Amino acid sequence: MALEQQPNAKGWRRLNVGIIGGGIGGMCAAIALRRAGHDTTIYEKSDYAGEVGASVSCAANGTRWLYEWRVDVEKGDGVVLKKLINRDWRTGEEVSVYDLSDYEARWGYAYNLFHRVYMHKMLMESALQPEEEAKEEEEEEEEAKEEEKEGQEAKEEEEKEEPRGPPARLLVNHGCCDIDLATSTIIFTNGSRQHHDLIIGADGIGSAARTAIGVRPDKRPAEQSCLHANVTTREAVAAGLVDYSQDSALEYWGGQEGKLDKIVLSPCNKGTLLSYYCFFPRHKGDYASHAWGRGHDRPVHELLRPFGDLDPQVRHHLAIGKEIRPWRMWIHEPYAYITRATVCLLGDAAHPMMPHQSQGACMAIEDAAALGIVFGRRCFDGQVDEALATYQAVRLPRATRVQAAAAKAMLNINERIGFSVNKDIASYRVDDPSKILTIEEMNLYDLYQDIDQHLAARRRLPYHAPYSHGLPKGYTLPNGVTIGDAPLPSTW
Repeated sequence: MALEQQPNAKGWRRLNVGIIGGGIGGMCAAIALRRAGHDTTIYEKSDYAGEVGASVSCAANGTRWLYEWRVDVEKGDGVVLKKLINRDWRTGEEVSVYDLSDYEARWGYAYNLFHRVYMHKMLMESALQPEEEAKEEEEEEEEAKEEEKEGQEAKEEEEKEEPRGPPARLLVNHGCCDIDLATSTIIFTNGSRQHHDLIIGADGIGSAARTAIGVRPDKRPAEQSCLHANVTTREAVAAGLVDYSQDSALEYWGGQEGKLDKIVLSPCNKGTLLSYYCFFPRHKGDYASHAWGRGHDRPVHELLRPFGDLDPQVRHHLAIGKEIRPWRMWIHEPYAYITRATVCLLGDAAHPMMPHQSQGACMAIEDAAALGIVFGRRCFDGQVDEALATYQAVRLPRATRVQAAAAKAMLNINERIGFSVNKDIASYRVDDPSKILTIEEMNLYDLYQDIDQHLAARRRLPYHAPYSHGLPKGYTLPNGVTIGDAPLPSTW
């Protein structure tokens, strides 16, 4: 804790927070703000019926917050990632392997691959969990740790816990159509209105909250389209096909030489489900106007059509695919701002990004964590405008950098975190080695320090911690950049 001041209990006040959107980002915001002591209500436009199950990547920079929030991660039924494998498009032979077997030991947290529906349920339970149940689980957790701790140390840890807010409320079939910024009131499509001290727009890429604060996206359809399909490991093995679940890896076919054709395989549900993302040039199938998860499944022949020369093993996997749905692909230029009045944006509403860095969920989790800190007892002095200004100052640069790197990786798998430092393979090339995104940059980042530095500057307080914008000063990243006082360069 770097701010040279006592916890800001005097000016802190409990807020009535409205969260527009009950997806992964919205649930994380509810958890973080509940733990900070606030009242939270989540408004979801749907009733969650017919949710489509795709995989969600949660690297250490996301997983660490799940543990800090005491989310029961085991309920997510995830796969712990051990490798990144890039395979030859036609033969399936390994082109490049990035070993992650020491990942958890090095970074303190595993890289989890969750099924979206399971992850969402895990987060929802944490956000809505009655206080009594939460306390019981935490007491059981503390008892399990007693043997590893001195009694006094355990007591000190308990004293650090801040009183949390009540369980979040969830209201479904509440779609936002507008926000009255002057009165901090959400206006819903069903005609109802609700005032809140703080409003969080976590309503995705088509965000109504974003429109309400005046952000007009500068966007264009990507040159790439995507169809997603699920394959059960049981059916694949029964058909005599390769059991990719044994690799515990994110596996890629293609993505080299500037070509848009690429297959990404992500196992989830403890390896029982294989989640395939199938990318191809937009002229072979344009789904830019389709919303994720809506409509009927697409036929298998439509999924296979762009991939006539693909590794036969993968084609056979895709031939037994289920829940084949299009994923619309748009490239958004960075937004000039993500807060206005008492409203802030989070996740895809704030910084929609291409999926090629597998960091979309982690960026939403970090957004939520930042809100929990700036509105926590240690930082929040009752001024919503200061807290939101700090949130924007911290989150926009980091998320924008990842957003840009994800767009670059669409055409070049070597720009992807991990593969970006595999310089010894013959096909390695990147646009600018000094601007590549690395695991070190993502996982060394200290959100508390970044917020402390910005708040200290705003409050004209000294800041002496050896960090710059959340990264340790003097550390040289694998891209050759040494962390100094200036922020890292944009990758746009």
